[in-house]
Amino acid sequence: MAKDPKLSKKENTIQAVKFLAFSCSAGVIQAGSFSLMSELAKFPYWPAYLIALVLSVVWNFTLNRNYTFKSANNVPVAMLKVLGYYAVFTPLSTWLGQVCVDVGAPKYLVLFVTMVVNLITEFLFDRFVVFRGSINSREGKKPKSAE
Repeated sequence: MAKDPKLSKKENTIQAVKFLAFSCSAGVIQAGSFSLMSELAKFPYWPAYLIALVLSVVWNFTLNRNYTFKSANNVPVAMLKVLGYYAVFTPLSTWLGQVCVDVGAPKYLVLFVTMVVNLITEFLFDRFVVFRGSINSREGKKPKSAE
């Protein structure tokens, strides 16, 4: 595995801000699709949450791989690593979210707290596990059509 590049404080800050911005856009997708399924389709909390989460994950992974971490690593391998993260996060957050809703917590507050926990833990997982050794590996590469 390639060595992780040494990023300056400014580069780390820019990376975190980009991740936050793209995650917020994924959050809009997640909250919007959750609302549609929850309010219009009358889905119970957990299926609405799971479907919305999957939609936001695909969006977030694609944008962050290309623009935040600028990674040229193997996409299927990176996706499997993200799948590993979500294999732990999803059952825990779905179960805990449902428990909180069942005891009377507002479903949108539960969704918001879950999304914040997801934002922080996924950034750390992506930065230090998924894209470790491949950060900025896309920089300076010519598009395939130009080669």
